Amino acid sequence: MKPKRSRRGPSPQKLAADRRSRRRLVEVVLDRLGERYRQPTWAGPRLDPVSELVLTILSQNTADTNSFRAFTAMRARYESWPAVLAAPTDELEEVLRPGGLAPTKARRIQTVLAEVHDATHGSWDLSFLEEWPLEDARAWLTELPGIGRKTAAILLLFGFGRPALPVDTHVYRVALRLGLIPARTSLEHAHDLLEAALQPGEMYPFHVELIRHGRDTCRAPRPICALCPLPDVCPYYDLARRGKAPMAPIPRGSPADPGAPRYHDELIHGWAPPERRP
Repeated sequence: MKPKRSRRGPSPQKLAADRRSRRRLVEVVLDRLGERYRQPTWAGPRLDPVSELVLTILSQNTADTNSFRAFTAMRARYESWPAVLAAPTDELEEVLRPGGLAPTKARRIQTVLAEVHDATHGSWDLSFLEEWPLEDARAWLTELPGIGRKTAAILLLFGFGRPALPVDTHVYRVALRLGLIPARTSLEHAHDLLEAALQPGEMYPFHVELIRHGRDTCRAPRPICALCPLPDVCPYYDLARRGKAPMAPIPRGSPADPGAPRYHDELIHGWAPPERRP
């Protein structure tokens, strides 16, 4: 009886060809969506790193408006991170309830804060994440309870401007429809494939542009393909025009121009730029 042959993955030549094809498409996407969404650039940290980390935990499986409501309620109730850490967990749950999943997130936040307190000897200074090699910084973050690849990338990108790409539901959906990642690609592998296709300075604009496009045009479950600047390179559109995938008509009153450029946190989170905050 012949032994079974182990399944072999794609050849090195096929992987290299896929990388080149992905890179060519990324360049088109960055060019056209950059023109559509006014070339977003990183404007510096929006919050201190510990606040960014806590807010990102609050945003997990929750709408941005609700997570920000819970975050502001928490900061109004507790004057410092030691106070949040020392609070009775059931009390913290009540404060965080507007953000959803409060029992899970209250425990997670206090556990993470305890880890940060110990790692920084009580200084709450996470600046080492800017200095360490990127993979070491990512590994430290993902060892924290409840912190996965996306949450770690959000802190590294938004908190420090480091070249890490958060792949959220919008980025994943748009990348999948454009054929930037194969069907049934896991979220973890999507991070690897997309980061490998981007230059360090492209991580931030790519992230913001795909989120904006996913919210404005390439919506779930039906994209508004007639407003998209990428139909000629989009496999999903090819299916949709042949009636094999759903797409939505242009909504009444829908602007062709996304409007004047705004700070990225207004685009994504509805926050004012730092210089306009009280």
